[in-house]
Amino acid sequence: MVLKCGQDDGPNRGTYGKLICTNFKISFLGYCASEEEPLFKNKVIGENDITLQCVDQLYGIYDDRRKPLCNQLRRYPEKIIIHCKDLRVFHFCLRYTKEEEVKRIVSGIVHQTQTPKLFKRLFLFSYATAAPKETEIKNQTVMFDTIKDWRQELERTKGNLKFKAVSANEDYKVSKKLPPYFVVPMAVSEESLLEYQGKGVPIWCWSCHTGAALLKMSAFPKEQDDSASQMQKIFLEGMYKTVNKPPYEAMKLEELSSSLPSLQDIQTAYTRFKQLFLVDNSSDFWDTDVKWFSLLESTNWQEIIRRYLRKAIEVIDLLEAQNTNVLLVEENASDLCCVISSLVQIMMDSYCRTKLGFQSLIQKEWIMGGHAFLNRCNHLRQTEREEVPVFLLFLDCIWQLVQQYPPAFEFTETYLTVLSDCLYIPIFSTFFFNCQHQHDTAVTGGSCDAESSPLSFISVWDWSVQFECKAIALLNNPLYAEKPKLDKIQRKTTKFKHQRQLSLPLTPSKPPPKRGFFKEETDQLIKNILGKRISRLITSSDELQSTSREFYDNWHSKPVDFHGILLPRLEGPGIRVWAQRYLRWIPEAQLPGGGTIAAATTILDTMEDVQGLQKKVDESHSQVASSEVETPPLMRNEDRRRSSLFPFALLQRHSLKPVLPTSTWKDLGSEEDLASRDDDFVEIGDV
Repeated sequence: MVLKCGQDDGPNRGTYGKLICTNFKISFLGYCASEEEPLFKNKVIGENDITLQCVDQLYGIYDDRRKPLCNQLRRYPEKIIIHCKDLRVFHFCLRYTKEEEVKRIVSGIVHQTQTPKLFKRLFLFSYATAAPKETEIKNQTVMFDTIKDWRQELERTKGNLKFKAVSANEDYKVSKKLPPYFVVPMAVSEESLLEYQGKGVPIWCWSCHTGAALLKMSAFPKEQDDSASQMQKIFLEGMYKTVNKPPYEAMKLEELSSSLPSLQDIQTAYTRFKQLFLVDNSSDFWDTDVKWFSLLESTNWQEIIRRYLRKAIEVIDLLEAQNTNVLLVEENASDLCCVISSLVQIMMDSYCRTKLGFQSLIQKEWIMGGHAFLNRCNHLRQTEREEVPVFLLFLDCIWQLVQQYPPAFEFTETYLTVLSDCLYIPIFSTFFFNCQHQHDTAVTGGSCDAESSPLSFISVWDWSVQFECKAIALLNNPLYAEKPKLDKIQRKTTKFKHQRQLSLPLTPSKPPPKRGFFKEETDQLIKNILGKRISRLITSSDELQSTSREFYDNWHSKPVDFHGILLPRLEGPGIRVWAQRYLRWIPEAQLPGGGTIAAATTILDTMEDVQGLQKKVDESHSQVASSEVETPPLMRNEDRRRSSLFPFALLQRHSLKPVLPTSTWKDLGSEEDLASRDDDFVEIGDV
């Protein structure tokens, strides 16, 4: 029995209830029934539920001091604070709990969340033994687990003329990190795939309408002896010659590890960034209010997003304007390659901006692409160095596009927020394996016995497991500008024109424009004077100017085609904070009746009114118009409860912002001391 405290509740205030810890989640069951149900109810995870994988940090309060909780506890805390990976913060007061119960619950939570786990001990496996068998429905997400799926994707993108789907890895003979089926250039032989376990072989991602293709490749390890290094060099040269022959276009290599922020940079930036949102109380929130933007900039998270989007634009320039194949190179081609290849397809292929297309893209590039979700999310609590939010970085980049071009996407920002939460729900197998081989081995239990029943893992794409129909509707964008379907005659007449609308005309590549507005010497002088912060901004703008500035500026000078290429705005306020995900649990940050949800609600109400009036016009078209026509209400009563935190929270209580920042009045000392002090003498000087 514990007391769940709010951010500003005193030691004797809160909700009394029972705290439970299982091998699935930590749950609080309050005795006081909540006044209203959440508007966006999840059937799997309740408002007061925390899955074990979602726990980020545990803290104990000892004599008003906060200390991290570890496995070896000499003394039990008066209060336990849980920081979650979805940025919720829970406070549980243990002062009124029996000593034996305190020991049991604290030890249980620490053991379940801090102790390294065995892979087969994850709740995912316990649930899979009892889960219902998945039923395949038509028009579902393409899983890319059959060679047929890959061939259909080749046909859809017109890549089947130069590339082929292979089944050489069907029994994982080539590599355990590669999927059973993938696509390579026509000229690549099966012997080449087997020679170095798929390393050094260009693997197809997507084909552009110009004929150029996006490929990726696992690089050979840098530290090799001379003989092995020489053999690998000869192999790579032979592979490049094979791919560079007609009918293939010229190829440009993009070494992502050297041109983009590293995994360590991403991890460091996000660790700083999330601290801005893990708020323990209102005082902490208002303390950071005055310097919030400088703190945000110092995390470097927004700059990393900008650099990844910029790299995607550079790749699109090569594919679209320069008609050049692009080969993304990374050590295992399963981290930075996943981000850039996915962003390029989202920006260039309108199909990937539909809900099913986006889910199919994640299956192709991330799940089958071998992104190590188990390690990157640290589900086993064994590899803290490898815990890097690469997939979250990708979703944040997509959110930037969604908020800049809402009609171009069939899904909403709520969909992206929910998807980020699904990383930590251990009943879905989608984000809990390092590769497809690990998944397939887990399904069969590692046995070759045909009679043994395989485990039944659930895919995260079955949204009905988590939400009712009314909640699922919030994942779909009603303002999506659906692509008009043209008949065959119209397609033939407008084909060339449509390609011109999609992109710039295909012109030979021009030499890069001069750097910025300043000469080299002046540029260096300004950098020295203004310091590193301004230097970074100058450098970041010059990077794009020296590569794809003309392409970027030319695209932004034309009207946006929501079914063509989309290029995000990178300058200044173009890159924003994903407020719905990061601020949704902070009552002080909400805008009652405001934010993007207020604008969307107004538009939806207007659309509903227009549809209602149109229906009445259609019904009374053959009749005499009646003077007693009821006009539907423009303001919905239930919408008044909504805020910028919708749909994740009802309108919450605000804490009053202090007239002076908290840090300022703390420096003034106590009230008694302030009252007894003389006024400071200030010389005004001559008037």
